Amino acid sequence: MRTTHRGNALGELFLFIFFCNLILAINAIIHTNNRYTYVFKRLISIISLYVLVSATALAQYDVSFSHYWEMEPYYNPASVGKENHLNVVGAYALDFAGYKNNPRVMYVGASMPLYFMRQYHGVGVSILNDQIGLFTHQRIAGQYAFRKSLFGGMLAAGVQLGLLLEKFNGSKLDPEDANDPAFARAEVNGQSIDLGVGLYYIRKNWYVGASVQHLNAPLVELGEKNELQIDKTYYLTGGYNIKLRNPFLTIPTSVMARYDGNGYRADITARLVYTNEKKVLYGGVSYSPKNSVTAYVGGSFHNINVGYSYEMYTGTADVGNGSHELMVSYQTDINLQKKGRNKHKSVRFL
Repeated sequence: MRTTHRGNALGELFLFIFFCNLILAINAIIHTNNRYTYVFKRLISIISLYVLVSATALAQYDVSFSHYWEMEPYYNPASVGKENHLNVVGAYALDFAGYKNNPRVMYVGASMPLYFMRQYHGVGVSILNDQIGLFTHQRIAGQYAFRKSLFGGMLAAGVQLGLLLEKFNGSKLDPEDANDPAFARAEVNGQSIDLGVGLYYIRKNWYVGASVQHLNAPLVELGEKNELQIDKTYYLTGGYNIKLRNPFLTIPTSVMARYDGNGYRADITARLVYTNEKKVLYGGVSYSPKNSVTAYVGGSFHNINVGYSYEMYTGTADVGNGSHELMVSYQTDINLQKKGRNKHKSVRFL
């Protein structure tokens, strides 16, 4: 969840070898025709790139959700309404479990497509509450995306307008810190407008996106003596759905990298999904170089998708104090141009 600087070289080497062997195992069960061979080579290239560019990781403002592919509007406003679904998602994350004043995050978001003036659009709204000790970060944001068919896929350009609400409760400082002039001794609040932009392209079984959050680099004043500067954060995302010989099994893969001028973080994820009529179960693993390894398990039940993840840190943090995340989402199909009753469908996997 939280990006921190760590340096366990032996552990990183072991995890890199593990991921290489995992990909080789996947390749053994994929079709051997030219198309799948090409896809496999492209995935190897992408994974290698993200492992290499993520050698350094520092603390960052934005939350790093494990189920990032389910909460794309949080990172990229152009992803809202990318499919003909009303999508509602909620998540609760508990970071650094066992530590005093550890981060706790709640997220709720909804997005849907629209069709008017003979053009496709997407709209969304999201609410975030991130509590870290005596600090509380909140964001309320609305997203809009203009969608256009292009080269057999859908290209979207999106904008986001949000309000940041920051709070520091100095009245709860420990006695030894209460006399430190660097800390406010009472509760102080501040707010600022927050802007974001993004591009998103989806075609058949793959997608790619790029976005900038905190485009205006908000400066939040907390009282008369303190302020919080939030840096621009750049995101790159992508994913591909790998189909296997077994018609009930697929392997959705996804990657996300971000940079805020201070540090990098990259996440590489692969899940094995079993689908049989309305029954969906999945398990997976994600690797963030210099940060963590995350395990996933979940499934769809009665049109509700439930997912759980446990993130185990690979550096100096105690392995027993990982992060837990619970994600719940619901989707229903929207018929944009024809009258009739909406159909219900389980969650997407890209």
